[in-house]
Amino acid sequence: MTSSDRKEDNAGKVVVVTGGNSGIGRGIALYFGARGYRVAIIGRNADTLSAAKKEVGANCLSFRADVAKRDEVIAAVKGIVDAWGRIDVLVNNAGAMSHILTSTPLDEAERSFRDTVDVHMTGAFLMVMAAASHITRPGGRIINISSIGAFMGGRRPGASAYVAAKAGLNGLTHSWARELSPQGITVNAIAPGFIDTALTKLWSAERRKASIDDILVGRPGEPEDIAAVAYFLASPEASFISGEIVNVNGGARFIH
Repeated sequence: MTSSDRKEDNAGKVVVVTGGNSGIGRGIALYFGARGYRVAIIGRNADTLSAAKKEVGANCLSFRADVAKRDEVIAAVKGIVDAWGRIDVLVNNAGAMSHILTSTPLDEAERSFRDTVDVHMTGAFLMVMAAASHITRPGGRIINISSIGAFMGGRRPGASAYVAAKAGLNGLTHSWARELSPQGITVNAIAPGFIDTALTKLWSAERRKASIDDILVGRPGEPEDIAAVAYFLASPEASFISGEIVNVNGGARFIH
């Protein structure tokens, strides 16, 4: 199948990517956009949103919104539906990192925990609640971006809020799959391992080497590795897959 064939197959389809302004989300937005989708990206940073929108191209809308805030989610979803009338694929990717140890002062730890869970899990919940009635039936897709950390507890101490939020997102995936699959909407999650993004490129050489040493294929993942799996899960060929957590980590889980 040629690139033009793929674009024709996807003509008019709409993908919404939260956190589509950077990292994995940006990679997903670019991947779908190059294959003929109309792309809506949602994020909190106006500058990176503008840059990502330009990269995706003319068939891209951007919305500055915090997915943890209900009114902002409602406004973003309304803007997408008003513009394009439909949502075919919702990718819940927005996230943030935190570092909480049992020695962290309780007020600081609680604040950080709530903020992290709000972005990853509450944000996905609000997006699905606001968008569900607009998602194509049959053929709609919800894809949640989880993490290897939901299974491993994080590579280092201090990831409790992050891994709890991602584990919760896996639970939401199973729950939504049970409700929405009979309506023709599949719901799955992707659990990436170490993916090379602008953030991880700032890590020390020692930390990067330790992370890569944990990967059987011997290299970090790229955002395109996750985007390719998301694109498959969004395709008609994946219509019999629902309620799954797809691990994309280069074999890292087998080492531990």
